[in-house]
Amino acid sequence: QLQLVESGGGLVQPGGSLRLSCAVNSFSLDYYAIGWFRQAPGKEREGISCFSPSDGTTYFVGSVRGRFTSSRDNAMNTVFLQMNSLKPEDTATYFCAAAFAEGGPCLRAANAGAFGADGSVWMGWGQGTQVTVSS
Repeated sequence: QLQLVESGGGLVQPGGSLRLSCAVNSFSLDYYAIGWFRQAPGKEREGISCFSPSDGTTYFVGSVRGRFTSSRDNAMNTVFLQMNSLKPEDTATYFCAAAFAEGGPCLRAANAGAFGADGSVWMGWGQGTQVTVSS
């Protein structure tokens, strides 16, 4: 059973940085893409980043592109989301989930210019980690 656990959230001032972790248990990152999502109060969960280690595809939505980056630690089987130049509008609960890499979820997201928390694609949802950007 897929299990992903998010951590690293917190309170940060505008312009600050945080690094979120998505620890992956029970499966290899070689066969899955990792998506990062966020949900602000009263809003739908939106996809913000898709990282496919198997082919190196990385996609970021426009609102975070240039500020957020993804990386992977093979030894820890963990994917990271480095968030820089944080803004108050980045305040949300952040989640990670996995999708089969062979379906090309990151390429589809890039072609569409957006992606959502489609339960038929994304699996292994964790509890999320809260990010609050406020002075």
